Amino acid sequence: MKHLFLLVLLLALASQSFAQTKQSDLLLLGTFHFHNPGADIAKTKTFEVMTPKPQAELEVIAQKISAFQPAKIFVEWPVKDQAGLDELYSAYLKDGYEQYIRTKYPKPSQQGFYLKNEIVQLAFRAGKKAKLTRIYGLDYSTSFPFDSVMKAMKAAKQDALIQQLQDVIKNEEATQNKKAETYSLTEMLLDANKPKNLVINKGFYLNILNRAGSLDSFAGPFLVSEWYRRNLYMYSIVQKTMTAEDGNAVVLVGAGHAAMMQDFVKYDKRFRLKTLKEVLEK
Repeated sequence: MKHLFLLVLLLALASQSFAQTKQSDLLLLGTFHFHNPGADIAKTKTFEVMTPKPQAELEVIAQKISAFQPAKIFVEWPVKDQAGLDELYSAYLKDGYEQYIRTKYPKPSQQGFYLKNEIVQLAFRAGKKAKLTRIYGLDYSTSFPFDSVMKAMKAAKQDALIQQLQDVIKNEEATQNKKAETYSLTEMLLDANKPKNLVINKGFYLNILNRAGSLDSFAGPFLVSEWYRRNLYMYSIVQKTMTAEDGNAVVLVGAGHAAMMQDFVKYDKRFRLKTLKEVLEK
């Protein structure tokens, strides 16, 4: 009985604590990679964001994010290299950012990343409009042993599962390439954040990869657990960086990360989950 009473008391105190917690709005914005390095499983075409129309759209989206009044913006940049992100954002806040990049990074591939990627084009742009002095990195790398998963599937003779995996990847490539040809930038971002697409993204890991291997092989579940771990660690950076005095937050990450993090935010009593659609409609 004493243990039961203690449990009830703890639950009551926890409930009261949650009720007293000041909530802030958190915009979770999943995106495709503006500068596509081809590192994802599905190989898709690069959406050219530097042309006039996408640039005009980015101005509108950044202004809407600024009006959301974020206290902090988090991006998919290594948390261990906050100094590097600070240096880059500091250069962006001054005039001549493009020339700074072209001088510092002579290789075209490097220039493409530092000029085109979503961190610069969207997060930096919104941060400058919101008069933020810092953009926060939250990325934390874990292993992603996809080759080991494929070997485990072949060793277990999971031919049907391998075919299902290949079909999903092929369909994803075709679908995203078609969207890149026909959608505007705004439509691409709104589409990436549709609940059904986030569910599909997350489901790929549980419906296919988690089943990989024989009964005594856990190559598939290990990869999935590493993916969960990476996203949990990343979200913990947000939790530990945001203080009670802060207002709203923006988390700009790849759509695959957003698919995982939306569940974390829903169970975090400190935040109310907001979507890009809601922010753009205001």
